Amino acid sequence: MENNKNFKRYLITTALPYANGPVHIGHLAGVYVPADIYVRYLRMKGEDVLFVGGSDEHGVPVTIKAEKEGVTPQDIVDRYHEMIKKSFEDFGMSYDIYSRTTSEMHHATASEFFSKLYKEGKFIERETEQFFDPERNKFLSDRYIIGTCPKCGNDRAYGDQCEKCGSTLSPEELIDPHSAISGAKLIKKMTKHWYLPLDQYEQWLREWILEGHKEWKPNVYGQVKSWLDGGLQPRAVTRDLDWGVPVPLDNANGKVLYVWFDAPIGYISNTKEICEQRGDDWQKWWKSEDTKMVHFIGKDNIVFHCIIFPCMLKAYGDGFIVPENVPANEFLNLENDKISTSRNWAVWLHEYLQEFPGKQDILRYVLTANAPETKDNNFTWKDYQDRNNNELLAIFGNFVNRILVLTHKYYAGAVPALTNLNERDNEVISEMNQYPEKIARLIENYKFREGVNELMNLARLGNRYLTENEPWKQFKTDPERTKTVMALSLQIVAKLAILSEPFLPFSAKKLQKMLGLEVKGWDDANTLTLLEENHAIGQPELLFEKVEDSVVEAQIKKLEDTKRQNELNAWKPNDIKATVSFDDFGKVDIRVGTVLECTKVPKADKLLQFLIDDGMEKRTIVSGIAKFYPDPQVLVGKQVCFIANFEPRKLKGIESQGMILSAEDKDGRLSVITTSDNVAPGCSVG
Repeated sequence: MENNKNFKRYLITTALPYANGPVHIGHLAGVYVPADIYVRYLRMKGEDVLFVGGSDEHGVPVTIKAEKEGVTPQDIVDRYHEMIKKSFEDFGMSYDIYSRTTSEMHHATASEFFSKLYKEGKFIERETEQFFDPERNKFLSDRYIIGTCPKCGNDRAYGDQCEKCGSTLSPEELIDPHSAISGAKLIKKMTKHWYLPLDQYEQWLREWILEGHKEWKPNVYGQVKSWLDGGLQPRAVTRDLDWGVPVPLDNANGKVLYVWFDAPIGYISNTKEICEQRGDDWQKWWKSEDTKMVHFIGKDNIVFHCIIFPCMLKAYGDGFIVPENVPANEFLNLENDKISTSRNWAVWLHEYLQEFPGKQDILRYVLTANAPETKDNNFTWKDYQDRNNNELLAIFGNFVNRILVLTHKYYAGAVPALTNLNERDNEVISEMNQYPEKIARLIENYKFREGVNELMNLARLGNRYLTENEPWKQFKTDPERTKTVMALSLQIVAKLAILSEPFLPFSAKKLQKMLGLEVKGWDDANTLTLLEENHAIGQPELLFEKVEDSVVEAQIKKLEDTKRQNELNAWKPNDIKATVSFDDFGKVDIRVGTVLECTKVPKADKLLQFLIDDGMEKRTIVSGIAKFYPDPQVLVGKQVCFIANFEPRKLKGIESQGMILSAEDKDGRLSVITTSDNVAPGCSVG
């Protein structure tokens, strides 16, 4: 449990995604779904909540994307900010504001933040040697530097990370570092930057986190402790780049604020923006001790949100609060492989919304039920199908549908009286009344996976109760008992309609509409008779649909196609073989021949039998290229190159008098080498 404090308001932030590509399920599972669950719950509790998000539009990933496409960085961020924002809206993210770091408000806020720290002498000014591209005449940030990873030998490792083995690197560790832009060999030149002395805040960080927040998630607490135990060093807050917030100093041309200094200030600037629109005071959200601030992030951002940004706020002073919690999640893998934007190995949110219209809640449920809260986890399309069909549909949806259908069948859609309760009924009432508080405690402690499981347990309780009592059998023999069973079951359905809202907002809204239930808040779920006697419910509709095998197979094929394309993209020509003399090469007699016949060799799947006109006589050649030419007749009449002076050898009892020459493409496909013009059979190649 968190420290017992009385908070009047809640400021909830989510990590700012880079606007250099779309959002994928790894982002959703790690950051955005848990944050939205938490915010929706707080609002249902009647809390004063501000939910702040936005796009991180500066930094090297944006400029790299722009370089590749031959457009400006602004073009890139405009495109992807709008895509991300719309995807979040369509997915049901309940932001109060989703803004961007290229806004005027952000540039002004970030500039002022730096200027205040500079004027108060909070920075260290240093001149250091850094890598420089002599061809482009510019300093390079870590992501613009590539070389060979010293740990795994990957020759496309970045200056900050090797994506193949996952190791964190520095440019100095790379073997043969060179420019990712020009390919030039790098040199080092002196440059001046400003550093935030993190080491000066070490003791404060220890007291604040290690002593004051032992309730933080072990992965977060452990990583912070590891950093602190290793000793903090001053960290640069500026970079030599031409894209970002310009350093607001006269002697800083060509320098911008480092993206990890600039980005978290976006939480402040976005708060200012929404407060300005609403006529609210932004400072009460950032400078009041009775405001609870929570950062939802992934584990790769822990150091920035738990060490660097808090140090920035501490250095600035002026009453800025620091986060009460930073519930970072681990990483989500996809089909047992690490999600990678560069390899397109991901399930992209905008594509999912297009391909699965109206299925937002299925994805929210699967990502929550399988959330990487304490360790890396794995998303598979089979699990997606199973959780939908066997849980959402078979347990939750089936229970709701049966009850609503029976209510219309037996009582014309009017809620019967809840009377004549027996011992089992009271047991069920006692059990179901525990769920609002149980789920609330789990959400408040950021245990969303357990929370959604308890929600499903409530639906399981309803199903068990229904199966035990079988009202469809009792209706004729004991109509009074049937009324009680149906009335109590309807109250469970109503509870589900309220308690599911943070997790399954679209389904909850649909269910509330079917029930004609006006939900006032979370605590309403504690009411036994949410649906009064004779209350009219609407016509039942299916909450969930079965996910067919064909749908899953199509998604798996899509990923397999991606993997295949990645293999093609990674293809490199074979190394040149050892040098041979002209005389040695001259010993190989390469000729042109015309294909007269071409047939498959019986009982040999790989072999084709050629009859070649070589200008002197006809010769037979057997070649193992059958799988690349399923119709051998397409080769008849072609002029092909072959080695004429190979020693004959028998293949499947056929004497092969030479070797057909083929080129192997990057996908492994063999293509027979032919001539561009017709030449006389028997012509030499050389």
